[in-house]
Amino acid sequence: MFARIANGWELAKESFRVLRIDKELMVFPLVSGIACLLVLASFALPLWNSPYAKVVLDEGPALDDPVAYVILFAFYLVNYFVILFFNSALVACAIIRFKGGDPTVADGFRAASNRLPQIFAWALVSATVGLVLRVIESRSERVGQIAAALLGAGWTIATYFVVPVLVVERTGPVDAVKRSLSVLRRTWGEALAANFGIGILVFLLSLLAIVPIVFGGMAIAAGHAVMGGILIVGGVVWLLLVGLMSSTLDSILLAALYLFAAKGTVPQHFDNDLLRDAFTS
Repeated sequence: MFARIANGWELAKESFRVLRIDKELMVFPLVSGIACLLVLASFALPLWNSPYAKVVLDEGPALDDPVAYVILFAFYLVNYFVILFFNSALVACAIIRFKGGDPTVADGFRAASNRLPQIFAWALVSATVGLVLRVIESRSERVGQIAAALLGAGWTIATYFVVPVLVVERTGPVDAVKRSLSVLRRTWGEALAANFGIGILVFLLSLLAIVPIVFGGMAIAAGHAVMGGILIVGGVVWLLLVGLMSSTLDSILLAALYLFAAKGTVPQHFDNDLLRDAFTS
């Protein structure tokens, strides 16, 4: 157990080294987040004076209106498509780096654009699953929430490697899930431990934002509003940067684990012995 955690921590650190080389990879989660906000606004604002706005904002009542089902499915479909597109672009760039190339943001967008049919097909599946889980959750306040949470967690685990499968193998939704499960059986321990390592790293970096935010609050209380505001804004900006870093590291790690487990290729910038020991322990 301790050896696996140590390996996971090392994998997290090696993912961070890749990010230091390709800092531009953080562009993808940044643009993805902005695009998702625009998608939310494009659905919520036109429906603002209707009960359907609350459905989109996840504040609505039970889905008893067929129109609500249609609107929610359309929202999920567009939102998932955006997320999958940018995640695919990021994973494609990471794989280019792992194979010795020097990826650019344009390379990522090009790779994702070349996989639009696979991305759209998977967005359809994700939207359907999301809608089903939402319906289950709305049917019973307590039991439905528990059931939806358990089913959602299982679905997330089973589809953990779907994005790199779509990027590299260009399979359909059914084969993508089968392939993801196949790779997961070999990597679940390393994925869990390495994500835990990334979580620790992100937590430690997030702590750095507490200092300026606390001092900013103290400065405002003491009557120094401008200085306090600058400190608080600086802390919030740092938290946003850490969030972008976390999302990018997750995708880098995902691509590295997939490439080794599915293709038997040791990603460049990762230690050969570390990966081989991790998958044979």
